[in-house]
Amino acid sequence: MARSSVSFVKFGPVPMQPHSLAQDSTIAKTVLFLSLTLLLSLPALGQSPSQGPPTGPPVSTPQSPSIAPDDKGSQDVQGDAGQFVFKKKVEEVILHAVVVDQQNDLVSNLPQTEFRVFEDGKPQEITSFHQEKVPVALGILIDNSGSMRPKREGVNRAALNLARSSDPQDEIFIVNFGEESYLDQDFTNDVSKLQAALGKIETRGSTALYDTIVASAAHMKQGAGLQKRILLVVTDGEDNASQESLDEALQQLQKKDSPVVYMIALLNPARRTSSAIRALQAISQNTGGTAYFPTDVREVDSITRNVASAIRSQYVIGYKSSSNATGHVYHAIQVDAYDSSHRKLRVRTRTGYYSDSVGGAP
Repeated sequence: MARSSVSFVKFGPVPMQPHSLAQDSTIAKTVLFLSLTLLLSLPALGQSPSQGPPTGPPVSTPQSPSIAPDDKGSQDVQGDAGQFVFKKKVEEVILHAVVVDQQNDLVSNLPQTEFRVFEDGKPQEITSFHQEKVPVALGILIDNSGSMRPKREGVNRAALNLARSSDPQDEIFIVNFGEESYLDQDFTNDVSKLQAALGKIETRGSTALYDTIVASAAHMKQGAGLQKRILLVVTDGEDNASQESLDEALQQLQKKDSPVVYMIALLNPARRTSSAIRALQAISQNTGGTAYFPTDVREVDSITRNVASAIRSQYVIGYKSSSNATGHVYHAIQVDAYDSSHRKLRVRTRTGYYSDSVGGAP
């Protein structure tokens, strides 16, 4: 059975067969032309006295599981003269936050009153709050480049232990990547299938790290439908084959429903450059994850256990943005937390999101 190639295609689902961005452009133009032709052929709304209300619900884009809609939010309502009036919907921004103390130990069971949320420097009212174990959608992405060959056995063992420790409701997929990326196992909780996927090792070629992370984040949105989404990436080098730049990848990963990314970087001393470290830290920190830099592959197993504990200890915090900004706008987020002695704790969560809708809601 042929392996499924995970290709980065801007704004497109994965997995899919590789094709050029020029083909995407041609298809988009054709669809746009046909849509305009159809719209021009329709009579104007309300022009015909015999025209009744729509027989079905209005077409809308699928709602992200990361955003909880307000029951009294936006809706189309019919006015006195039969015209439709749009009312603004304020949606809840959902954050997954990990709290640690000065010794980097996880802090659990904090009450809502010990948290403060700020967006673009302005305090926000917390509208929902809980800390509980919920099913996780987890993507495990492992570097398949040639330099990883002596490390794969230890990495695979750690990844398999992580899968075995997961809850039965969790869904996991496996991507092996080098210059190309392969979805060797789609969402499953069957450990034997995950083990088989981890065994598909073809260590050669370059490392398209950014493309693989962005494509896997897009695939996650099409998959299990779980709210808590995590990518765990294991690599030993810097990206040297992606179409996407680091900045472009970060913009994709800062969309409202993108996953938290944890990085494990087994960098060789010769490849342990400041640019490589900064890039991996930027991806993890901006999405609410952590970057680890072990010096020995035997450390990977304990790191994956730490990641599993952090995932299970996350606080889920919701707030409704007070911003009135419109269009493609970046909103910076800061979350503060305090212990019972009012000492400030460290909070790991996403640093912001891009808003594309009216009224600043994501």
